[in-house]
Amino acid sequence: MNILINIVAFKIGWAASILGAANGMPLLGPVVVLVVIAAHLQMASYPSRELLLIVMTGIIGASWDSVMVAAGWLAYPSGTLVEWLAPYWILAMWMLFATTLNMAFRWLRGRPFVAALLGAIFGPLSYYIGASLGAVEINEFAAAMTGLAAAWAVLLPGLLALAARFDGVNAAVEGARI
Repeated sequence: MNILINIVAFKIGWAASILGAANGMPLLGPVVVLVVIAAHLQMASYPSRELLLIVMTGIIGASWDSVMVAAGWLAYPSGTLVEWLAPYWILAMWMLFATTLNMAFRWLRGRPFVAALLGAIFGPLSYYIGASLGAVEINEFAAAMTGLAAAWAVLLPGLLALAARFDGVNAAVEGARI
């Protein structure tokens, strides 16, 4: 049941972020994401570990998106505070994504090749959907999609390994409180 709640909460946060950004309300997503993260941490066995994972994932993801923006492959029409950085709502989305790593995506642990393949397919697809809804502009389409696929093929397995290290959901991390 918790996995279903995790998936639904992620989808609500994702939709609020994308649709908010696409419709000139970039703060909508981060507000909804904050509520989702708070609820996620409330249910976590070790909230401080899970929060650390969420913050690290946000930094890693927003940094990668900022590289894509600086390269000119992605552009965001709203929520950008500095021209060459990803907008704040993307940081929130990466943090939201972190809430799925020890829940909905837990089954991918120990399956790095499957995670890489799924990341390479669904990472870029998510940006494509975001672009079709108006939240992001994809410039130099082939290069951007190739870069996104390559990055997600590394990011998803890497983030899953990080999630295993900072798992705040599974009570099996006895004695490892942060």
